[in-house]
Formats: sequence, structure tokens, C-alpha cells
Amino acid sequence: MNINNDNHLTWHSMAVTQEDREDLLGQKGMAVLLTGLSGSGKSTIASAVEKRLHAKGIHTFLLDGDNLRHGLCSDLGFDEKARIENLRRIREVSNLLVGTGTVTLMSFIAPLKESREGFRELIGSRFYEVHIDCDIKECMNRDPKGLYAKVKTLGIKNFTGLDAPYEAPESPDYYIDTTKVSIEQGVNQLYEAIHSWQKEVS
Repeated sequence: MNINNDNHLTWHSMAVTQEDREDLLGQKGMAVLLTGLSGSGKSTIASAVEKRLHAKGIHTFLLDGDNLRHGLCSDLGFDEKARIENLRRIREVSNLLVGTGTVTLMSFIAPLKESREGFRELIGSRFYEVHIDCDIKECMNRDPKGLYAKVKTLGIKNFTGLDAPYEAPESPDYYIDTTKVSIEQGVNQLYEAIHSWQKEVS
């Protein structure tokens, strides 16, 4: 018998609402997903934007793909099924954080379009997709974590951008090409975009 069957679950409404939390913070909760290839600069940009928002008194939290794989998703591998489950868990966590009124930044490769669309289906208009684009050759040249080098020397399989697909966003809410702009420029652009989104969130 599956004790987690929906027949045994009841959704409990909370006495403190999302609007109550947002009024207390003076801001709107939102989820901003930075998606792109390894080495594109998404984690660097996300970290710098979070620091700048925090300095301006904005309550933020950064969900980083590598960090979550040390805990919440440590039981998952890197095959397609595991990656889908990885993003499903992250969607649920990000939705909870949005409900607290937090500006939630997420840095994940998130290679599959269907998994990314799941964020918008769950979070709705509070979700923003940001494509941090970079040519695969440039990512390999940068290789900040040494991952591309390991692919060659260790024969790692199922690596996104090489022998596993990356389905680039067709119409992201924001687009940054780090082969054409500096990381600092990318940080400035995304920081301004988030301020603009804060004003339009309802």
C-alpha cells in the first residue's frame, strides 16, 4: 500500500499568506532560472546578481546546481531520467521560496525544454527564464571546473553540449550572450531586468 497516495493527503492552507510575507519584506517573490552550457558564465552572473540585490536590501536566495547535488539531489545520476527528476525537485523548492516572497535565483544547465517549461507551469507569471548563451568552443576554452578536460581524459559520457543535447530556449524572458558581453555587463543587464520584473509582478 502506498501511504503517499493522493487519497491520504490533504492540502493545508496557511494562516500567513504569500501576500502577507511579501508585504513584510516589501518585495515580490519570483524565480529566475539562468540556463546555459557549463562554462557559459551563468553561476558567476547569478552569484554576482544575488550579491548586488542583497546589498540593496532585497531578500534573495541562490539555488546552485552543484550545491544541490551535494544534498537534496545527491542520490541522482546524470542520465536523462535523473536530470528530469533533479529539475522536478528544484521546481518544488523554488516554488516554496517564491511563496516566502524571496527573489529566487537558479543556476542550472537545465538542458531539456520540457523540464524548464515545468517551472512556468508550476510558478506561473512569477517565473523568468534567462538564457546565458555561449558557443560550445568558448565554453571548452574557459572550462572553469575542468569538466570538458575530464570528458576527454576520462571518457565521460552523456555530457551536455557534446554527446547529450542542450535544447536552447526559443523565446526566453531575457538573453545574454557571454561571447559578446563581459560578465560585468551581463550582471548589470540581469540586475536591471529583475528590478523591472519586480515592478510588473502582480
